[in-house]
Amino acid sequence: MKATGFDNDKYLREQSAKIRERIAGFGGKLYLEFGGKLFDDYHASRVLPGFQPDSKVKMLMGMKDEAEIIIAISAGDIERNKYRGDIGITYDFDVLRLIDAFRDCGLYVGSVVITHYEGQSSAASFKQKLENLGLPVYLHYIIPDYPADVELILSEDGFGKNDYIETERSLVVVTAPGPGSGKMATCLSQIWHENRRGVKAGYAKFETFPIWNLPLQHPVNLAYEAATADLDDVNMIDPFHLDAYGETTVNYNRDVEIFPVLNAILEGIWGRSPYNSPTDMGVNMAGLCVSDDEVCRRAARQEIIRRYFNARVSQRQGFDKANEVQKIELLMKRCGISAADRPVVAAARERAEATGNPALAMELPDGTVITGKTSDLLGASSACLLNALKKLAGIEKSARLISPDVIEPIQKLKVGHMGNRNPRLHTDETLIALTISAVTDERAARALDQLGALAGCEAHASVILSRVDENVFHHLGVNMSMEPVYQTRKLYHN
Repeated sequence: MKATGFDNDKYLREQSAKIRERIAGFGGKLYLEFGGKLFDDYHASRVLPGFQPDSKVKMLMGMKDEAEIIIAISAGDIERNKYRGDIGITYDFDVLRLIDAFRDCGLYVGSVVITHYEGQSSAASFKQKLENLGLPVYLHYIIPDYPADVELILSEDGFGKNDYIETERSLVVVTAPGPGSGKMATCLSQIWHENRRGVKAGYAKFETFPIWNLPLQHPVNLAYEAATADLDDVNMIDPFHLDAYGETTVNYNRDVEIFPVLNAILEGIWGRSPYNSPTDMGVNMAGLCVSDDEVCRRAARQEIIRRYFNARVSQRQGFDKANEVQKIELLMKRCGISAADRPVVAAARERAEATGNPALAMELPDGTVITGKTSDLLGASSACLLNALKKLAGIEKSARLISPDVIEPIQKLKVGHMGNRNPRLHTDETLIALTISAVTDERAARALDQLGALAGCEAHASVILSRVDENVFHHLGVNMSMEPVYQTRKLYHN
């Protein structure tokens, strides 16, 4: 069984209690800016083993009678067709996806706010589309010199130009498809409007990383820097908190830099700010729920190395990632680690060198490293996947789980009718073939039952995987890294 280092049940209890405490402290209404991913927070689950990817949503589901959700999207992002690289859809489509996902969980989505609006035609069309679907949509505008010109911001020509978003519940969660969507400005604009209406309302931030009460150089916090290397985020000691309380806490540069201006805005709205530091603004109990520090340190080190390989692969694919690679290299030095500290890397490289073909290695929950090589029937990914399932199911390695009689018709379909040149089975095709075999083969059925045990396993490929194989491992919860090398010398890779 894979070691856990995080108490997820405690986290749900502690985080919910802290949010309710904030709501009460502000007189019964709180605008909560949600940073990071509400759904599928796989980064947190990788660096804090035991953290469930849907923990944030579960926490909100426990408060669903008190909570409503506002989704913010920037008009500029709609105009530029900005997309989420992790799931491959544009931000406007992700808004629709998020609404459906929240509703499926029983959470109430009150409205959508289009921020940074300047009359963009694509944003106006999106507004009309949402309204046709029955969703309230509000517009927030660009304020010149935001956030520096506090006097203008707190005037009728600043927040006063923004639509007031009608809300019903005590906890208003403001989330977005990605960074730069205007979540903080939405919260502050709402507080300004609420104050003008005589309604007491507060503001707080829900950020999981960096974890304020873990050391600055803790691998979990360094892994956050690796994850945001493209944004140039830097963890730092919160100087405001240290000055106010004599206590060392960790925050990140953007929150520290914006705090004096943000505090001035809050003072302008409320008369005085309840916060002495960026750390004060946060609602983050994750650090108090770490149950095994060493397990989390090990997991975070693996994440940093994995991020390093990911950045190098992106660079190889033609993206400008030189600064990102260099930054993660420096983080690895600060952490005292190298690629050699990821066991699956050496195993995949050795297998590839021995066979002269692509190879893949996977570390199972008990620490055993399994490899797979390229053959006439299977790609390295498929071979390793089957070998791992055999090991987990207690089936001898030489056993044949899928008959060639099942594989060959699939190969003929791929090459003869679908226009593929590579007859070897990808992982998705292998799993379909295994499922067919499981109907009549007890061993194949046992192997199939072990798929869930692959979640959280580490893996490394000696070449850049196809999108199909990469997606299958992602859905299985395997933490994949790859060498920045293509299998062929072709210029077009799909």
